[in-house]
Amino acid sequence: MHTIGVAVAGTGFIGPVHVEALKRLGVRITGILGSRPQKSEAARRSLGLPHAYLDYEEILSDDSVQAVHLAVPNVLHYDMARRALRAGKHVMCEKPLAMNATQAAELVRLAEETGLHAGVCYNIRFYPLNMEARERIQSGSLGKVFSVVGRYVQDWLLYDTDYNWRVLAEQGGALRSVSDIGTHWMDLITSMTGLHVEAVFADLRTVHAVRRRPIGEVETFSGAAADPEATVAVPITTDDSGCVILRFKGGAQGVMWVSQVTAGRKNALRWEIAGSNEALAWDSERPNELWIGHRGRPNEVLTRDPSLLGKLARGSTNYPGGHNEGFPDTFKQCFRAFYEAIDAGVLPTDVLYPTFAEGHREIVLCDAIRESHLQRRWVDV
Repeated sequence: MHTIGVAVAGTGFIGPVHVEALKRLGVRITGILGSRPQKSEAARRSLGLPHAYLDYEEILSDDSVQAVHLAVPNVLHYDMARRALRAGKHVMCEKPLAMNATQAAELVRLAEETGLHAGVCYNIRFYPLNMEARERIQSGSLGKVFSVVGRYVQDWLLYDTDYNWRVLAEQGGALRSVSDIGTHWMDLITSMTGLHVEAVFADLRTVHAVRRRPIGEVETFSGAAADPEATVAVPITTDDSGCVILRFKGGAQGVMWVSQVTAGRKNALRWEIAGSNEALAWDSERPNELWIGHRGRPNEVLTRDPSLLGKLARGSTNYPGGHNEGFPDTFKQCFRAFYEAIDAGVLPTDVLYPTFAEGHREIVLCDAIRESHLQRRWVDV
């Protein structure tokens, strides 16, 4: 893991997060690529990296690069991942994997043909207590799953002057709140429970049909309100919020609420799973606590302490109890699972990190959710 060379494409909000996590793991970063050479060089300097790539082709032709991290706008994922796999590079791609299920399916096939490791950065799986919940559910201690409810809400697009490339369908995809944050929630739930969604019913809403685009660039989560006098009106078709009812194979029910226009909620993912033996609940704003509900005895709150956790969760924990681990640590653990699998020479199908196949599953769900919303009916997945 310390000898493999990794190039990072993307210098916005999430690219530096990848760089920091890779550095903490001791993974050798060969350089970084921005949307233009000046951004590449600025990121190289600020992040202390050895090289600023001029273009993507330079990364693909660099023999010192064995893996590529894609932290670029969604519209670029498919082509850049496809080219990297064809060039013999492992790929870790930000979510969603592609703009539609057809593109995602092609990437899955290409990853299988090449035998390379190909992951999607659903990092929220790797909070230790989500790993603990996964182990408890899959061991049977929860019992039969009756229901799953939860939400993922933010406020960074609350005002019509809030703007980012993600609000544009041609850049981020036809769905936004569902694909940008809802896929995190759905991936987390399905990976923990092992359940498969068989049908969806969706009601989505575009709160701001017109947004004010600032003249110039806007960084994700910048929090800076635009000057109305220095903006242009842009029609918006992507969803600001929505509710999705999920029906799982085997009879379990689910409800997911997503919103990027909920004031005061900066990045709040919550879930609660009810089973025949007990219930579990978790809140990303209190990530080091897992609530365990009982019928005939007092409820419990399990704090993140490796001495109290199961084997799976201990593998995603690096600090003692009382020394909190959070958002940046989930990227580190996700990438650790990715590069340990590469280093160990295990098959790309027998891994802990989210694979392209799982990324494709989320795109299939998104396509069904959009169809349900447009047709106002249940849609089979």
